[in-house]
Amino acid sequence: MVLELFEDSFGDHRNAQALAKASELAYMPEDTGRAEFAAQLGLDARLITVGNTQAYVAHNANHIVIAFRGTESPTTIDGLKDWLLSDAVNLLILPTGRLGTDFAAAGVGARFHQGFIDALNDIWIPVFTTVQEELKQSERPLWITGHSLGGALAVLSAWLFHRKFVSVHQVYTFGGPMIGYVEASSAFNRELAGKIFRYVNGPDPVPKLPTMSLIANDYGHVDKEMAMGVGPGAASSFQLFSQFASRSADGVIHGTLVDDIWKAISQTVEAHLMPSYHSLIERLMGK
Repeated sequence: MVLELFEDSFGDHRNAQALAKASELAYMPEDTGRAEFAAQLGLDARLITVGNTQAYVAHNANHIVIAFRGTESPTTIDGLKDWLLSDAVNLLILPTGRLGTDFAAAGVGARFHQGFIDALNDIWIPVFTTVQEELKQSERPLWITGHSLGGALAVLSAWLFHRKFVSVHQVYTFGGPMIGYVEASSAFNRELAGKIFRYVNGPDPVPKLPTMSLIANDYGHVDKEMAMGVGPGAASSFQLFSQFASRSADGVIHGTLVDDIWKAISQTVEAHLMPSYHSLIERLMGK
């Protein structure tokens, strides 16, 4: 059965089902990925790779879909450790260079996670060019999606498309981390209101990250969160880290505490993987 997208329905779990599949297929190499995009989603797909960042741009007569790949190994979250915990405070920046002006438009105080910005910077031009070429052929809704790191890239790219006067129809992410300061997320909420839908499996630790300390987190999420707290083991950031708070007088995460926290986080890795998100969406759909 080919999964469909429903253009006139926003935050629809049927759209989430189709785009979760696109996010999963984004981990595939191009030879098998293209075949699966066609068979399961009815889309003609092309894989774009620059450095360590990958995205499929897929299309048919009715839609254009960008699916950003997450970490290279979709069965583990180890590759995200430094980005999400160790270096979270050091990597908050106001981007410079060719993307700087567009992200500076988020306003005073908006800071973004440098690792995510750098990854998007690598692949932005070929992705943007490919989408432009498709839109010249015919105007169609642009959908953007991604899992894990791919979810962060999906949200950030939506801002860039908006700034380049390319209309973003809807964005669906799965297990995505926070992209930057609360001020940055607030700007995204204003400019992309009603278009972003973040699916969160309650026990998944990644949407609760990055964090800078055990007692405060200046990072923030964009709206709208879908299905928070669904499933056994759901926990807030406070609950996740509170067991370690007594080991840090100032609340700052550093040293061996980073490794201990990550070990605890990694025990819930199954909740972060795409099969868990497929199951979550099916439950929400009443299947």
